[in-house]
Amino acid sequence: MKRFVLLLSILAVFVVGSCATGPQRSVAPPEKVSITADVVYGHKEGMALFYDVFRPVNADGAAVLYMVSGGWFSRWLPPQTRIAGFTPLLDKGITVIAVHHGSAPRFKVPEAVADVRRAVRHVRLNAAALRINPDRLGVFGGSAGGHLALMLGLASDAGNPSASDPVERVSNSVKAVVAFYPPVDLRRWSVFKDRFPALDFNQNLAADVSPLLFVDKGDPPTLIVHGSADKLVPVRLGQSIYEALKAAGVPTNFIMIDGGEHGFPKAEHRAQAMKAAADWFAEKL
Repeated sequence: MKRFVLLLSILAVFVVGSCATGPQRSVAPPEKVSITADVVYGHKEGMALFYDVFRPVNADGAAVLYMVSGGWFSRWLPPQTRIAGFTPLLDKGITVIAVHHGSAPRFKVPEAVADVRRAVRHVRLNAAALRINPDRLGVFGGSAGGHLALMLGLASDAGNPSASDPVERVSNSVKAVVAFYPPVDLRRWSVFKDRFPALDFNQNLAADVSPLLFVDKGDPPTLIVHGSADKLVPVRLGQSIYEALKAAGVPTNFIMIDGGEHGFPKAEHRAQAMKAAADWFAEKL
């Protein structure tokens, strides 16, 4: 029982990390945002995979996929409660798509990566219905969500033209990435699998889900935001992928939030991070 309580406590920390865009005082009135909830982008083991779409009245065709993931646990919340956290993006006319993937402990990191790749394909395939431009897609997230965002940005593919499923024929590429305090090399995280169930997978696959190993000059513009006081995902990890991106010639930037802890629990740190993300996407998309 003690071990179970400890696990829940640790997962809670990761969930807080994934909710840097969580409920806070709203700037955009809800009536200025339309919500299309529970859009199914796939099925696995008898369960639906889905995303929620938040479209501002001033939508200009750009869209950002938000990775709902903390500890690779994809927490459901009533969509209306997410509007406040997305306000900096919505105010700029950017549609936000909150993507839920198969959650830990049942599903592991490689499965979460596969899920969010499918989500991007589905969004691109259905761009006209969603009233967005498939060539103006960004992706962001915090902690595990930041890891997934980086995997989408740095390890995309053009789709499988021979696939029987039309979704799988579509590219999963994105045009810009923002990652808050992301794990970047999971080859070094297997020791935590007892604490984080999503890490309990065949370690021969760890390199395949380590974004640091996929950096190359063709990657999309990528912003890394990390807090100097992060004790869960050390700031050196965010710096390492920033340095790799810079060395490869990828348009990139690194923002250190002085005193920022994992998940940016202080409102001023969340606001600083989200403003940086919104400005990045407004420029790059």
